[in-house]
Amino acid sequence: MKKKKTSLAQKINILRASVMGSNDGILSVAGIVIGVAGATTDSFSIFISGIAGMIAGTVSMAMGEYVSVNTEKDSQRRAVMRQKNALKNNYDDEFNFVKNKYKSTGISEELANKATKEMMNKDALVTTVRERFGFNVSEFTSPYAAAIASMISFPTGSILPLLAITLLPSKIKIIATFIAVIIALAITGYVAAILSHANRGRSVARNVISGMLTMIVTYLIGLLVGIISNG
Repeated sequence: MKKKKTSLAQKINILRASVMGSNDGILSVAGIVIGVAGATTDSFSIFISGIAGMIAGTVSMAMGEYVSVNTEKDSQRRAVMRQKNALKNNYDDEFNFVKNKYKSTGISEELANKATKEMMNKDALVTTVRERFGFNVSEFTSPYAAAIASMISFPTGSILPLLAITLLPSKIKIIATFIAVIIALAITGYVAAILSHANRGRSVARNVISGMLTMIVTYLIGLLVGIISNG
């Protein structure tokens, strides 16, 4: 049996899950270790907190991605079933819907009719699902692949802030971790923008600002907790 090839869209979705998993790993664990560093200077406590956050985040991200993709997949399957019934009972209506959609792009009635006939004769289900719902019936993203991508990428992203806050000299570890995380978030924000065809500058700025706010807030809370505990 010939193995079905993974489409470009499916590969991009898996890559998206990897990038977002890495981004969340960086941000989540950075928030934890920076916050704990605000409360204590004990490197072991900071390290254990980061490890706990990494493990919890990895499981949470993997399960969340699995559930999310499965939900989307179920919705797409229901849409396919509806279209099968629609083509069986109201083929002409579906034909006219596709033709009118082609006409709305500015092409002539004759050309729209010809294009619709060719597309519907080739594969009516694929054509109508694509035009009505905007997805390809042969390009369902695997929930297992998405979950595994997140399971690998989250701890990979977590390593940067965890190592920086644990291994760097105590005098510079907070500011150095802060800078390292901001650089990493700028990179993941840029890659995410490329994959989603979004504005790259806005994506990077949004990622960096959210990361800065997260680390500043968690550090101040940790600092406050440390002052109260020592007072």
